Amino acid sequence: MPIWLEAGLWGWLAGGALLIGALLGYYLSIPARLIAAVMAFGSGVLISALSFELMDEAYKEGGLVATASGFIAGAIIYTAANWILAQHGAKHRKRSGEQQADEASQNNENGAAIAIGALLDGIPESIVIGLSMLGGSKVSLVAVIAIFLSNIPEGMSSAAGMKTAGRSKLYIFGIWGGITLIAGIAAILGYAVFSSFSNEVIAATTAVAAGAILAMIADTMMPEAFETAHNWAGLITVIGFLSAFMLTKMG
Repeated sequence: MPIWLEAGLWGWLAGGALLIGALLGYYLSIPARLIAAVMAFGSGVLISALSFELMDEAYKEGGLVATASGFIAGAIIYTAANWILAQHGAKHRKRSGEQQADEASQNNENGAAIAIGALLDGIPESIVIGLSMLGGSKVSLVAVIAIFLSNIPEGMSSAAGMKTAGRSKLYIFGIWGGITLIAGIAAILGYAVFSSFSNEVIAATTAVAAGAILAMIADTMMPEAFETAHNWAGLITVIGFLSAFMLTKMG
């Protein structure tokens, strides 16, 4: 199997967790506390993965300057794009409660912003999967597992909030199905586009994705986790972090 296709399949697998989460959030009456707890766990998993897989690997390949520059750039790009989307009604796109409904009532055309915001959250993760396979390397299973586990609560929370806001079934599953498709394409591009670039460029790109992911966690995942889980959010996040850390050491 061509490596670019394998990268795409891993991307579709990880991105498919968003669709699984959306199905669970839409059809099942899942307690808000459980959604928040899973979101906190997913946050910890992602933080661990970007620390020990992405940033560490970027540093080894490209050095401190390329890694630090990419990391800050990723956070800045994500924050700027997220701020623009928030102005158009996508600030609470991952919230499972009434926040999306309130936002929709204030901005009747926020549907496109929510869709773009969901893409903004998912694309950096998928690109990382493709980057991990450069040079004929095997995919980073820890990264795939971390992204998969974190995507399930993202889909659950957002779909539950969309349903509460009165979004149609076609709209909700159209978004998450489309993002799943794009996730695989982004993983393919992550491999194909950067396969001929220098280690420094690849390291910087990996760090850009890591910075964007960490900014996304702080802006969209942790608020949902703390909103309902409150004092338990920190402990659950630590457990998620430790779980992913153990995976890196067992691998």
